[in-house]
Amino acid sequence: MQTYPPPPMPDWISAQMPQPARRYLAKTGEWHMHVMEFGDGYPVLMLHGNPAWGFLYRKIISALADEPLRIIVPDLIGLGFSDKPQDLRAHQLDAHAAWLGSLLDQLALEQLIFVGQDWGGPVGMRALADRPSLMRGAVILNTVLGPPREGFKPTAFHRFARQPLLSELAFRVLGFPQRDLGRAQGDPASIRGEVSRAYRYPLRGLRRNAAPLAMARMVPDSLEHPSVPALRRVAEYAAAFRGPAEIVWGLKDPVLGRALKRQRELLPQARVTETQGGHFLQEEVPDEIAASVRRVWAQLRSA
Repeated sequence: MQTYPPPPMPDWISAQMPQPARRYLAKTGEWHMHVMEFGDGYPVLMLHGNPAWGFLYRKIISALADEPLRIIVPDLIGLGFSDKPQDLRAHQLDAHAAWLGSLLDQLALEQLIFVGQDWGGPVGMRALADRPSLMRGAVILNTVLGPPREGFKPTAFHRFARQPLLSELAFRVLGFPQRDLGRAQGDPASIRGEVSRAYRYPLRGLRRNAAPLAMARMVPDSLEHPSVPALRRVAEYAAAFRGPAEIVWGLKDPVLGRALKRQRELLPQARVTETQGGHFLQEEVPDEIAASVRRVWAQLRSA
């Protein structure tokens, strides 16, 4: 696998991250994807969503530091320290899955545990659906693993993302939603200060912040939306998966808190841990998530 030097990470962000980390860029199609790796052993792929980056998983990584696990944490293209296409149309679910799939092929893994939240869930599952023997266990966090049902209504957040001019002003000029992540939490104080600043830093300026708006618009507003066929493939793959699975859910999530029932239906074998966390539950309930990873890993070891 050919890798490239990563962009510099400010010391004040590095000080918040688990150490040591292996950081590199991987060429995935026309874009470079930023990847962090921690530890050695059984591969665990942890994938974030919009508008976060791998920083979101730092507490879980620290909690698993004593386990023989190789934790692989990419930044989705457009977010974190990965390349940032300025054309909003570049951001499609199938495109993100192809970029991630390119990384997986280069890593040449034979098996992994998948952990996904927000867009990380369907992006990861769509890439894995094309590599069906790779995922042996899964830990699912506040995400959606399938298309909407007939008669659905988009959330207020996603309706707003399609408002001409207003959404461009809010997302591109005012830095929404990364400036207000605490509002999506069970405890708003869980994202503030240097933590909040670390989420904002990679998206500073108009040349770097196209992805949050583009990825908000990736969410279907009808059953004819371009994301729907890929989401159907994700649902088929999830429903066919028979390996160990766990769901950890933040019930205080104003965006996806009510989506738990559908994920239970797709993964009926999954042990479910309900929490009072919000959308970015990795910040609020890292120990519960780490415990789920350990249980899935234990089942794979004993199989």
